[in-house]
Amino acid sequence: MIGGSDDRPILITGGAGFIGCNIADRLASQGHEIRIYDALSRPGVERNLAWLKQRHDAKITSVIGDVRDEDEIVRAASDVRAVFHMAAQVAVTTSLVDPREDFEINVKGTLNVLDAVRARRERVPVIFASTNKVYGDLADFEFDTLHERYEPKAFAERRGIDESRRLDFHTPYGCSKGAADQYVLDYCRSFDIPSVVFRMSCIYGKRQMGTEDQGWVAHFLIRALEGKPITIYGDGKQVRDILNVSNAVDAYVAALADIDRVRGRVFNLGGGPWNAISLLQLTDEIGQLLGRRVEICFEDWREGDQRWFVANTAAVREALSLGPPLGWRQGVANLAQWLANERGIRVAPSRELASVGE
Repeated sequence: MIGGSDDRPILITGGAGFIGCNIADRLASQGHEIRIYDALSRPGVERNLAWLKQRHDAKITSVIGDVRDEDEIVRAASDVRAVFHMAAQVAVTTSLVDPREDFEINVKGTLNVLDAVRARRERVPVIFASTNKVYGDLADFEFDTLHERYEPKAFAERRGIDESRRLDFHTPYGCSKGAADQYVLDYCRSFDIPSVVFRMSCIYGKRQMGTEDQGWVAHFLIRALEGKPITIYGDGKQVRDILNVSNAVDAYVAALADIDRVRGRVFNLGGGPWNAISLLQLTDEIGQLLGRRVEICFEDWREGDQRWFVANTAAVREALSLGPPLGWRQGVANLAQWLANERGIRVAPSRELASVGE
């Protein structure tokens, strides 16, 4: 828990989004004043903001604004005690369609946040959400296909990618998030802004508005719950380490609570090897949960897609004293039930879905 007597608000850019609203909920529940800054451009996120305000009332204030608006960001950050910078253009596919807009949101928007804090001339922490896409497509890895999933041939590599892995930006999204990632770290070095960067794997959980381009775990569940086919790009054997959003929030909150000790560090944040699953494994599990076959369609691989990515989370777990993450099967069952409840969908599962609260 974040201590101290400082009662100034905590700013969360992109705070109506999936991870941002979960951070806001956790911090507001601990008694902190939260200022949400969000353009509400992603369909459905306005419901997250309404949910936060209903749950926490005056603890939540909001500014409807774009991170590209330098003046508005300066005003929003003028009196805050810390910033979680979550606002971003989040889809590889969108970055390929409009790389300039991707750059302006992810790089210029991040610079706007950093300069707004720098102008304060005090040490205001900035916690930044980066991505594993900064490591590229891992083309130098050789893979075996084991049990319908890709695995590195070198057994040691199966422990996951750690923070010493060289950066290798692919796609405009990888470039923009990677550039922003480096700016955050350099502003810590150059201007003494206490900062931490999280390079995230696939985060999933409640309040996720899953689409085909972003939030694939929720998207697969939504399609299956609605009885619609799931499209997989590639062969479905690609592996990701998925992390429940509650565990991701644990890391973000812990980083702010211990910012003086971990400032200037970058952490890979994911589910780790024990939560590494292929896309085909997830569709099989969804079928088991719902008690019916899930229809799958296959399309060509997408640009820059990684055959395998698993984060080595040893550094973040040790530095922030994090407990073991929620097991992926339990987490997926929780999300399936939450999504069904949200959409008023009645399901007759072959085994009991987990009950989830708000």
